[in-house]
Formats: sequence, C-alpha cells, structure tokens
Amino acid sequence: MTRIEVETPHGPARAELHCAEEGRAALLLGHGAGGGFNAPDLVSATRAATDAGVHVALVEQPYRVAGRKAPAPAKQLDAAWLAVAEDLGERWFADLPLIFGGRSSGARVACRTAEAGEAQAVLCLAFPLHPPGKPEKSRAAEIDAVENPVLVVQGERDAFGRPEPAHNREVVLVAGDHSLKADVDAVHRATSEWLARVLRLID
Repeated sequence: MTRIEVETPHGPARAELHCAEEGRAALLLGHGAGGGFNAPDLVSATRAATDAGVHVALVEQPYRVAGRKAPAPAKQLDAAWLAVAEDLGERWFADLPLIFGGRSSGARVACRTAEAGEAQAVLCLAFPLHPPGKPEKSRAAEIDAVENPVLVVQGERDAFGRPEPAHNREVVLVAGDHSLKADVDAVHRATSEWLARVLRLID
C-alpha cells in the first residue's frame, strides 16, 4: 500500500494505492461526505478488486485532507476528482482502463465525472438517490447519465432510496441500511462478480 498526494485546483488530495499482482484495470474509489477510507464497504470493495486483478486508489478529497468536515460544493469535488484521475492515469495506471466508484457522495462524484474521465464502468456503493424523507429531491439524473456499465450495491433499508435497474445498470440489494455494514461479504461478492463481467468486456 502506497500513499501519495496529488495537487488539484482546490488543494491537495490524497490517494491510497492498493496494487494487484497483475493490474488489468484500475478502480478509483471515493469516500462518503463525512467518512474516510475505512468504511466497511470501501474496505470490502478494495479487497474484491485487488483479488480480481484490479489496482485500487482510495481517493481522499481536498476538504478532508484540509481537516474540514463539511463537504465542498459538487463542482469542486468533481474538479478535484478529475485532477486525481488524470494524475493517477498518467503516473501510476498508464494504458490501463479506469473504473470510477465510491460510496454515497463519492458514488455521485463518480457518476457525474464518468464521461469526462473516460471511465469504463462505475461502482456505486449506497448511491443516495434522494435525501432521507425527500423523494422529490431525486438525484437520478446523475446516475442515469452514465452510459457504461454500472453496479449499485444498496442496503435494503437505505433511507436514501435506491436507483432502479436499467439496461446498463445492475442493482444488488444487501442486508442493512446506508452504511452497508451489515453484510460486507455480500458487498465483496457483488463487486467480485460484477468486476469479472466488466473485465471481460474491456479486456
């Protein structure tokens, strides 16, 4: 595991690199609005990816690196994410297909930047479809805009709702709520099976 710092338009970001033995692709994973790299679902997805031969970069947004708890505006999050993706793509993952992903807020960033960052697929852990109790404030447009393969792993009791399956989007329901802590083995299994299919498509 290697930790690096990456300059972005909104201050330094950090990335924690977990390299697979044979890198067939690279998965960039973002954290939730108030959480870090140690979220159980991110740990589980990281393990699934490296087992599948996919390098992983856990990306820490500049606001967290600076010690702030409140997340930056969406445009800043997206710009910082794309700066990190470009840097890692050149310095660490040259010529490898990139997969974007993250949990909650990080999943939204991954979806919004997938086209600009040329992501081959997107992994959404606990995509927050709407604020709790406010289904009218839907964020479906963010995930609907992704044209490449998408996996959504969602807790059955997630108060943030859940996206519907679509022609390019699989939705796997697991026990638990928005934290996805209740069954990390199910998160690992869903991620592993989806990555195997994605890698066959992009190899």
